[in-house]
Amino acid sequence: MLESIRHLLHTLFDVQGLIQSAGPAAPLLVCIIVFIETGFFVGFFLPGDSLLVTAGVFSAAGFIPLKWLLIPVMFCAIAGDQIGYWIGRLAGVAIYKREDSFFFKRRHLQRAHDFYEKYGGKTIILARFIPIIRTFCPPVAGAAKMSYSRYLTYDIFGGMIWVGTMILGGYFLGRTIPNISQRIHYVILVVIVLSLLPAVISILRARRETDVPASSPAITPEKP
Repeated sequence: MLESIRHLLHTLFDVQGLIQSAGPAAPLLVCIIVFIETGFFVGFFLPGDSLLVTAGVFSAAGFIPLKWLLIPVMFCAIAGDQIGYWIGRLAGVAIYKREDSFFFKRRHLQRAHDFYEKYGGKTIILARFIPIIRTFCPPVAGAAKMSYSRYLTYDIFGGMIWVGTMILGGYFLGRTIPNISQRIHYVILVVIVLSLLPAVISILRARRETDVPASSPAITPEKP
């Protein structure tokens, strides 16, 4: 069982091999992965950013027609989020009481909740660019009873911006740098580092904020 899971994760994170092995069905495969990552709790570990950038690079090389990739993936990213929103809307606070499992971690849900509380409606757009947060943000918005029309508006913009930035970024990178597809592993590494950077910064900030009060000397009032 563990060996099967390890093999599955290795296959999923080998985004270059994944796209190449899919052949003409690569756009459909990208759509399915993006839909699952954004729509269901099980998708938090899927390679969203690196997959989209890699797909853009291969599109520039003529492997995937851009018109079959850009609009369909945007649609799937937005549709997936709607599933997540209504899961949260219907389940409400019950999702916070759900037990941890391989595919569900309450700490990820709490991180998304804190992010939502801090940034409000803008979270729907900002969360798109942060792994894990983008998976758990839609259920949090639904559980918080965010107006669906407001949520949908933010989500459409967020989905278009995220998918467009990642795919077109990879596409123009492939057009600008000759044979970049042969060094795609370096591109994927940079994308992973950049996508994890906001989460690392937020963790370091949180630790610094909790350490400052503890290290500050206590001030006692002077006696008259």
